[in-house]
Amino acid sequence: MVTFSANLGFLWADLPLPAAIRAAKAAGFDAVECHWPYATPPTEITAALKDTGLEMLGLNTPKSAGGVGLFGLSALPGHEALARAVIDQSLSFAADIGARSLHVMAGMASGAAAQASFCTALSHACHQAKQVGMMILIEPLNRYDAPAYFLNSLAQAEEIITSVNYPNLRLMFDCYHVGRTEDDVIAQLRSRLPLIGHIQFASIPNRKSPDQGTLDYTEVFAALDRLGWNRPLGAEYQPDGATSNSLDWMNKYKPKTSA
Repeated sequence: MVTFSANLGFLWADLPLPAAIRAAKAAGFDAVECHWPYATPPTEITAALKDTGLEMLGLNTPKSAGGVGLFGLSALPGHEALARAVIDQSLSFAADIGARSLHVMAGMASGAAAQASFCTALSHACHQAKQVGMMILIEPLNRYDAPAYFLNSLAQAEEIITSVNYPNLRLMFDCYHVGRTEDDVIAQLRSRLPLIGHIQFASIPNRKSPDQGTLDYTEVFAALDRLGWNRPLGAEYQPDGATSNSLDWMNKYKPKTSA
């Protein structure tokens, strides 16, 4: 049975994060996740999570730090010490709010030196995260939205996960990014399932609610059910207007529970 997490980087982005968490609960979501919650005091986030009973699945490392980076900095050669410091700060914040995972953003880079820097950063992240029972995620981004992003394919992500070789390093599989640049999303889910730590979704090609676009999420969610996936799926789409007006898909895809 599919369950859903609200990505509060896009959904209810007009609200303060604690209010967005409460809105997600009221709308029927089973968990929440976010992008960059660092401006909100952890105590306010944990209070909202406690009030709602929702779990915070994860967050991202910052896009930049110390004037370095554009979309992460863990794959930027020459900035390894800064990348480690950012990871440590992010893990501390994630632990304070009880998050399950941290997505380590690579940044805009290419080549062997960038891969070496990224693997070094991920090894550090995995070692530190292991101490607090947390998962580290990496996510390939499609070349249309992020043309210079270092991590841009599932094959590259698998190579890095294998190379770093930590059991708590997993793949964040975003159906939107995969569907924009790679073959059949369902086939990729089947073949990459042992590597996957979290799954996100949005319509293709416009990143709107999942009842739009070219990818049939009825089939995707049914396939995940058959594969035994039992963790919340991240709704990471950009609503047109108010989030509350974009949730008709929940009635379509979320099973009804009897009173």
